[in-house]
Amino acid sequence: MARDTTDLTPVSSIGELAEHMAEGSKPKEAFRIGTEHEKFVFFKADHAPVPYEGEAGIETILRQLQEKTGWEPIEDAGRIIGLAATSGGGAISLEPGGQFELSGAPLETLHQTCKESNEHLSAVKAIAEPLGIGFLGIGGSPKWTLAETPRMPKSRYGIMSRYMPKVGSQGLDMMYRTCTIQVNLDFSSEADMRRKMQLSLKLQPLATALFASSPFTDGKPNGLQSWRGDIWRDTDNQRSGMREGFFAPTFGFEDYARWALDVPMYFVVRDGQYHDCTHITFRQFMDGALKGTLAEWQPTMGDWTNHLSTLFPDVRLKRFLEMRGADGGPWRRICALPAFWVGLLYDGAALDAAEQAVKDWTYADALALRDAVPAQGLSATVRGRDLWSVARDILAISRLGLKNRARLNGEGVDETIFLAPLDEMVARRMTLAEELLALYNGRWNGSVEPIFGEFQY
Repeated sequence: MARDTTDLTPVSSIGELAEHMAEGSKPKEAFRIGTEHEKFVFFKADHAPVPYEGEAGIETILRQLQEKTGWEPIEDAGRIIGLAATSGGGAISLEPGGQFELSGAPLETLHQTCKESNEHLSAVKAIAEPLGIGFLGIGGSPKWTLAETPRMPKSRYGIMSRYMPKVGSQGLDMMYRTCTIQVNLDFSSEADMRRKMQLSLKLQPLATALFASSPFTDGKPNGLQSWRGDIWRDTDNQRSGMREGFFAPTFGFEDYARWALDVPMYFVVRDGQYHDCTHITFRQFMDGALKGTLAEWQPTMGDWTNHLSTLFPDVRLKRFLEMRGADGGPWRRICALPAFWVGLLYDGAALDAAEQAVKDWTYADALALRDAVPAQGLSATVRGRDLWSVARDILAISRLGLKNRARLNGEGVDETIFLAPLDEMVARRMTLAEELLALYNGRWNGSVEPIFGEFQY
């Protein structure tokens, strides 16, 4: 998230919190696609991580990018930590370890999404290359230890870094050593949100397997295809994972709000200052837990919006749905991830078909698959079928949805072209993680160093 929210509207009831999310509902013709991708920043000379400060630092990249684009700087305690588009809704932000993130604008077509990513990567490369800096698109930091990884001067990250070791074994790795591609998608009603939430929860492990690209840690194979996926199995499980209650036939906005109310907070922001609130839940906050501690102790809608942004279920609900299962990856995958989900969720026939394909999958099935996929990738099984065969079926449905959308580019080509890297992978029966391991054990001669050259943007 590029910028924490300030909205002083007071809140006093669960109904108001649920209504805030419900207000995201919009007619189908207003549905948009918001794509996010993160990338590691490294020095080309020695493949070391780029720090925040210095003439060849991330701060310098942000300052020069601000001058080039005219985007508004986002600051925290006087330090630039991101940029916000002056129109259109896009933003650039920093993840805790310096991962550089584009949060794309809400766009109508996947063609526009790909163009947006192209333009962003072109702009940052033009600034970074004279500094000897490159960007790597995979799911996990392949070389740097946690101690070697830089820290960004963002107040919320300081609070999170202190809290994470108290609630899980892999939270700091999640923060500092992973990258993702995500897509934000719309819903038309509570019932539509429920269908999309429940289907995409079931299929999130498939997305993890399809996009698995984090088989290395500390310079050697880690025994996994998606280290990032495994990290999420023990990262503050109160606020992350696959919640059984989300699968209820009556699940709605108020149910999500009730769950969120009882998750510990990270912070509240008052007069630009971040106050650590990890000792209370939002429900306790609403009951006056900060009275006597802060002058402005009453909860606001801005506090609620910020709290929602600190929850990490596999599919996150705000005023839209956020697909969170995929590793980061090369450029073509930045376009493939939103294509996969748009095809399934934005066409009625495809949504019906996808629901039918997984109708027998229970919460227990989906959870077991989530646990198996980080190590097994597309060889994991669900109800007696391996994910290679499931992937073929689901990709065919996604392709149907994209064909039915019939959104053409200037050459008359529809959005199905963006599924190509996934189709190719399934045809070859080799995930990107398996390809990386084959390179490591073959042409790379047991070294991860070549990944910085061959898989940089």
